[in-house]
Amino acid sequence: MPLARRLTLADAVAIGLGSMIGAGVFAVWAPAIGVAGSGILIALAIAAVVAYCNATSSAQLAAAHPVAGGTYAYARAEIGPWWGFIAGWSFVIGKIASCAAMAMTFAAYAAPAGWQVPVAVAAVVLLAVVNCFGVTRTALVTRILVVCSLLGLAVAVGFGFAAAPTASPTPLPDATVYGVLQGAGLLFFAFAGYARIATMGEEVVDPARTIPRAIVFALGGAVVVYALVGAVVVLVLGAEVIGSTAPLVDLLTAAGASAWTPVLRVAAAAASLGALLALLTGIGRTTLAMAREGDVPRFLAKIDRRHQVPQRAEIAIALIVIAIVLVADLRGAIGFSSFGVLLYYLIANAAAFRQTGRARRYPRVVQVLGALGCLVLVNTLPVFASLVGTAVVLLGVGYRVLRLRFTRA
Repeated sequence: MPLARRLTLADAVAIGLGSMIGAGVFAVWAPAIGVAGSGILIALAIAAVVAYCNATSSAQLAAAHPVAGGTYAYARAEIGPWWGFIAGWSFVIGKIASCAAMAMTFAAYAAPAGWQVPVAVAAVVLLAVVNCFGVTRTALVTRILVVCSLLGLAVAVGFGFAAAPTASPTPLPDATVYGVLQGAGLLFFAFAGYARIATMGEEVVDPARTIPRAIVFALGGAVVVYALVGAVVVLVLGAEVIGSTAPLVDLLTAAGASAWTPVLRVAAAAASLGALLALLTGIGRTTLAMAREGDVPRFLAKIDRRHQVPQRAEIAIALIVIAIVLVADLRGAIGFSSFGVLLYYLIANAAAFRQTGRARRYPRVVQVLGALGCLVLVNTLPVFASLVGTAVVLLGVGYRVLRLRFTRA
């Protein structure tokens, strides 16, 4: 049973923005500046270029393969089932970690001390229920949350730039090449949400036209927002942002606008919820596509007839996210997520590189640049995150080997 095509261009752009303008813009500056130092804006530019290359590859693939599953489906069609499986598995494990990070960030802004974990769990449950009642409701809620987060960011940026001429920020640490690249890897975590659009290929109206446009529009909007926020944080706070758990709250305090911090906290909570909602939706669709092929249990492939969404997949993903929230921390979730997502886009670039004829929309050099960028950034991530990510990918590969062996026996 196919999914219903109900999402317009505006819906798809809102879902992409909801994924990118989420917890990252409120939380990523402290760790990113801590490693990139005075090269933070260079790191942002590198992350944006890699994200653009990956976005164009995703757009080119989505136009030729307008089905659910994103690069899992594209790589299966272009370079083979095993590459598709590794892409889909990397996406699912990386974005499950992202969901946990978003839930924890929401709770850090919205919950009183001691209540962060229960509130994070409640957020996952609530948004999983929203997803189970239909994708149009998902798009509507995402639009509302994106508007709330943008209003809060506008407050922070406005007061920050007003205070910048008289600010005396602490000088940033000197930049190193490795530090800048690691900062780019952390910032890439925040940009990766445009893939949510591609994974919903079966639910977008006129996908061959809508998906490429939505990806570019959403990514362009996110780059502008991140550039403005990053610049004002450097101009007002400087090195004081390192170690901060709520850098934009500290920005308002330094700008003499601490009375506006409740507004910012509400915006941060809204942004985190928007990203979490869109991420849960995208993971559910990729899980659906993998279940249809037997790469995860086929039990998860069932689509609810009334609401036309993969409810079993949505519920299973929500349960795993809750488990991670109960045992993990935010930094570990971000590093693990970046590992999985960069592998996913490495394969997306390889799949797009293989396309020929009318399917080609962008020069192959763009895909080469995107693949090289993914390889460089994934090798700058924290060692522990990379080791855990490698182990989980190998676990998935082992599962598929056993499944294929038993089904052929």
